[in-house]
Amino acid sequence: MSSALVISQLLNGLQLGVILFLVAAGLTLVFGVMDFINLAHGVQYMLGAYLVATLVAWTGHFGLGLLLGLAAALALGFAMEFLVFRHLTRRDHLDQVLGTFGVILVVTEAVRMIFGPAPLALPTPAVFSGSIALFEGFNYPTWRLVILAVGLGVALLLWYLVNRTRMGMLVRAGSTHPATVSALGVDIDRLFLCVFAFGAMLAGLAGAMAGPLVSVEPTMGDRIVIIAFVVVVVGGTGSIKGAFVAAMLIGMVDTLGRAFVPDLLRAFLGRSAAATAGPALSSMLIYLLMAAVLSVRPSGLFGRRAS
Repeated sequence: MSSALVISQLLNGLQLGVILFLVAAGLTLVFGVMDFINLAHGVQYMLGAYLVATLVAWTGHFGLGLLLGLAAALALGFAMEFLVFRHLTRRDHLDQVLGTFGVILVVTEAVRMIFGPAPLALPTPAVFSGSIALFEGFNYPTWRLVILAVGLGVALLLWYLVNRTRMGMLVRAGSTHPATVSALGVDIDRLFLCVFAFGAMLAGLAGAMAGPLVSVEPTMGDRIVIIAFVVVVVGGTGSIKGAFVAAMLIGMVDTLGRAFVPDLLRAFLGRSAAATAGPALSSMLIYLLMAAVLSVRPSGLFGRRAS
């Protein structure tokens, strides 16, 4: 096992963690502030990738297509909250799960009808298409480093917005005492609308960043939204810091597990048994991690403890 392979997988784990954070940040805001279970958050991740891919092809410029795609994702977030999700906010969680699952089916089929079932190409920007020599004999793809930089920048921006601005103060207050905030004259529905749309834009950004690395197709958000919920639960609902720490942790565990667990099992099992058990155990690691965290801290790493 070479040091270059280990470093490469560590960086891949950080890059996956950044993508998970971009998805989970919006999800934890919506869940923590609105107490709303949005299974359709993965659809917003998928829509972001489709919008950016389409607009990049239309404009011929990745940066312009990205900005227009994020604006479109934000507008779609406003529209979906106003037309659909607002009517589910004050209903119980079962209604929210069923309603948002219906949104997944409708939007996925609509995207398949408009764009077709074949994957859509989202090329890596030419300026970031190569690799960078981090040290002698080790090159790492430039686009993956860009994803890391964007994710860290968004994390810092979110920390500032949530902890140092009036809007962030209202979001934090609305997550714990929505009735009190509403009684003080704040339009809580408008606050929820802004939070939901912003979360949709973050999910769209995650889809746009991941688009050049994965297939842009209608079901691309199905798996990542499940892992994003794991991030939210492990980090603690409503906690941006918790979402960031949990996303980094889960990204590393998932990537390193898939890379090295099958090889480690060969030391104890036969080659064929390790080839069968390795992938299965690797895919279980993040859920085992979630169970371990919840057994010690039922509210998550940075969640509010029940009084």
